[in-house]
Amino acid sequence: DSHLGDFVKDDKTLSPEELKSMGAGVVLANNYHLSLRPGVDIVKEAGGVQKFMNYKGPMLTDSGGFQVFSLSKNRKITEEGVVFKNHLNGDKLYFTPEIAIKQQEDIGADIIMSLDECIPYPADYDYVKKSVDRTLRWAKRGQLAHTRDDQALFGIVQGSAIEDLRKYCCEELVKMDFPGYSIGGTSIGEPKDSYIRMVDYSVKYLPFEK
Repeated sequence: DSHLGDFVKDDKTLSPEELKSMGAGVVLANNYHLSLRPGVDIVKEAGGVQKFMNYKGPMLTDSGGFQVFSLSKNRKITEEGVVFKNHLNGDKLYFTPEIAIKQQEDIGADIIMSLDECIPYPADYDYVKKSVDRTLRWAKRGQLAHTRDDQALFGIVQGSAIEDLRKYCCEELVKMDFPGYSIGGTSIGEPKDSYIRMVDYSVKYLPFEK
């Protein structure tokens, strides 16, 4: 809410107790940034992200797919995955669907995300279709790589503001029978009415309970 925004802007830190007092339902941890600092191995050695930050409550990690959009000047997409240029030291970072799953398993959140391609808005139909197909292939690869039964792996719906591609992505992900689904490709600078349409186009093709 607005109070939280003001607090974060001034301090940029919140204690676990403050998160609880604000009624946070699920806390998101960023897989890409944790892999850089402090490193996935350190979080794993601490016993997982909840013990690492001393937070007792539901948590999820994103896959790094949003950084495909936000760090577009420092990355290259191939069928295998994404190569990033580490913005801290210039090293190459490799993110594949399998690596993203392994990292999130080591970080240990309750909900983890498939690696997807988050594309800019707007985009032409042909590119969006190719991107959705790639996201679907990556979702299946991540699903096959997932080994932890105590984590829920979600599929991520893409398709920009194109209803038939949103529908297609939803239907193909539902066939894979994920325990839950996330609606991606929103809040990337699109007008509010486009944001609303993207969500509306997606939810009606997804199982309500997921």
